[in-house]
Amino acid sequence: MMIRSEEKKFNEIAILMAAGMGTRMRPLTENTPKPLIKVRGIPMAETVIGGLRERGIEEITVVTGYLGEQFSYLESKYPGLSTVSNKDYETVNNISSIKAVTDRLRGRNAFICEADLFVSDPSIFQADLEGSCYFGKYVSGYSDDWVFERDEKGFITRVGKGGTDCYNMCGIAYFTAEDATILADAIDERYSTDGYEDLFWDDVVNENLDRLRLTVQPVGHDQIAEIDTVEELRAFEERTD
Repeated sequence: MMIRSEEKKFNEIAILMAAGMGTRMRPLTENTPKPLIKVRGIPMAETVIGGLRERGIEEITVVTGYLGEQFSYLESKYPGLSTVSNKDYETVNNISSIKAVTDRLRGRNAFICEADLFVSDPSIFQADLEGSCYFGKYVSGYSDDWVFERDEKGFITRVGKGGTDCYNMCGIAYFTAEDATILADAIDERYSTDGYEDLFWDDVVNENLDRLRLTVQPVGHDQIAEIDTVEELRAFEERTD
């Protein structure tokens, strides 16, 4: 079912995951959390926030961890934005960041976004989303990144690492209120079970695809960038396109 614009305005929220230590981007992240590293003069997290606010979303929760106090300025800069501390970020994988906000997810149409993305084209957030989905970039050939396998109707049948000729995860997902509730309940149930410490939240999505009906929302390679190393940052800054 298409989420109508008036429903979006009043019932959409966003969760930004910003708890990680960004070790691959050291030494830049020794004193600055990765989402606040500037790309072309703008902190990466603010390019995501800007796109969400252009869609009309003001209720944004930033889940912090490593150097979390540095995100506090966002609360005064963006009315409606708040921060929540993930106290388990050092010992539990990023399932812990969603666990910290399951109470906010239930019953809400919700974007879940990585905060360490550089969104060069905020119009990607203006899509009329007909249901729950992951945003993805199509990659020809084999990719060892997180990918989506789909059935003949376009519904995702696997979320996991490694695949050929398929869409790759790019750090943005959208869940309808019904599916956000299913996800929140599944995260709460999975937390503290055997091996939960090593889980990505996307693993829990994959475990519940019999209940979650997700498609892929395509985005172009030039619309959003994932920058993981100092070398990738330098190369991106040097691009002229």
